Amino acid sequence: MTSDTEGARMSETESMTAADGTRTAAETTSEATPSIEWLLDFGRRWQDAWNSHDIDGVLALMTEDIEARDDGWPKLMRGHADVREFLEAIWRAMPDMTFEPLSGPYVIPGEPRVAVHWRGWATLTGPLEPPGFAPTGRRWEFDGADFYEFRDDRICKVRIAYDVLSVSRQLGVLPAAGGRAERALAIAQRSACRVQQAIRGRRGGSRHDS
Repeated sequence: MTSDTEGARMSETESMTAADGTRTAAETTSEATPSIEWLLDFGRRWQDAWNSHDIDGVLALMTEDIEARDDGWPKLMRGHADVREFLEAIWRAMPDMTFEPLSGPYVIPGEPRVAVHWRGWATLTGPLEPPGFAPTGRRWEFDGADFYEFRDDRICKVRIAYDVLSVSRQLGVLPAAGGRAERALAIAQRSACRVQQAIRGRRGGSRHDS
């Protein structure tokens, strides 16, 4: 979920700025935009904290009023306490969780916003609370993207985006695509919809009769 000199070095085209189309972002960046060199260093510290499962290390790189959203987490996280709850839950469920950068950082000149493309791995060996999934011993591998906003050299907002459906299937908490279990789930969903429609129809009829 971070950048690294190997996986996150920007291409020559990516590092050009709108100012002159030739110089790197580090040479032409405004005060609001972190330089590429600073972002690469921050990314190494961010990745080290994540991959060593150092909660305090991750929180130290976030502002106290951090706003964080992860596609697999049921609520918007506000502040260090919420992020700590999230990290404790996912690392308890998947103690081997590891990430590596694939590309980026991608910056918007003049703005403190950055995006990074990454890949992750983990094995579900503990209970995942919420939503309450039991350990399956299954392993997932997928990629996603982080979208950061910085303030005072720390992350003040982060959006962690990835394909939750694919992860759920790989971990065994949802049936594989195209299999019998998925077809049975679809049948159950259609049956539930018919029941709900019938209930709504009866309620509507009762209101008209009264």
